[in-house]
Amino acid sequence: MSHAAPSFELLPGAADSPVLLHVPHSARAIPDDVRAGIVLDDTALERELDHITDAHTAEIAERAAALAGVRPWRFVNRLSRLVVDPERFPDEREEMTAAGMGAVYTRTTHRAELRPADTDPEPLLARYFRPYAAAMTRAVADRLAATGRAVIIDVHSYPAEPLPYELHGSGPRPPVCLGTDTFHTPPDLTESARRAFAACGGTGLDSPFAGTYVPLDFYGTDARVGALMVEIRRDTYMTEPGGPAGPGLDRLATALAALVDAVRP
Repeated sequence: MSHAAPSFELLPGAADSPVLLHVPHSARAIPDDVRAGIVLDDTALERELDHITDAHTAEIAERAAALAGVRPWRFVNRLSRLVVDPERFPDEREEMTAAGMGAVYTRTTHRAELRPADTDPEPLLARYFRPYAAAMTRAVADRLAATGRAVIIDVHSYPAEPLPYELHGSGPRPPVCLGTDTFHTPPDLTESARRAFAACGGTGLDSPFAGTYVPLDFYGTDARVGALMVEIRRDTYMTEPGGPAGPGLDRLATALAALVDAVRP
């Protein structure tokens, strides 16, 4: 947990690819000065990272990019979501803010204290959240300029059993949950994902997690930006919590590559 890791990285794909694989929650790195504001001891923090990290999703995206017929672009968060969560709204619109898990978390997956409730989020938002959002916005704008459209595929994972922080954890937990948006997720993208992940045990829609990530500059206004969230149940490819990947990882990477290839340049 040092300053060595960059905050995020844009990994180039083919010039004519509209696809941007977004991997926001795969890392465990926390800069030392950010760690100082977290009240958990080292053992408890490692346990929390096991629960909150979408382990191995960067590797799934990397392998999928290598397998795809037209290589997609990848935007990968290199810091833990315990630093900032780039997919939350930075204000009170985010329902998770009330649960202490807005853009800057103050609560853990088990609703214990992570940071003091009166922590000022602004320094972390300024240092990490806003630069990330700006870079992701540029990445989408670049795909629009190059290809006339952009398709964001958000790569996540979730535990087989609900964690206490989940606000909607009582619904179905399929092997692959597809999170959709009424404006940004066209039916053909959802159907392509259903077909691609059929060999991975099947899919469900918007349960236990719904919606998908689109930078605010485009959200709800630019239909050229398509988006789909792919939430993979962790027991299908790894030992929970926080353990090694298993053979399911290759199967999922192949399925993700098939989805990428279904989005024609």
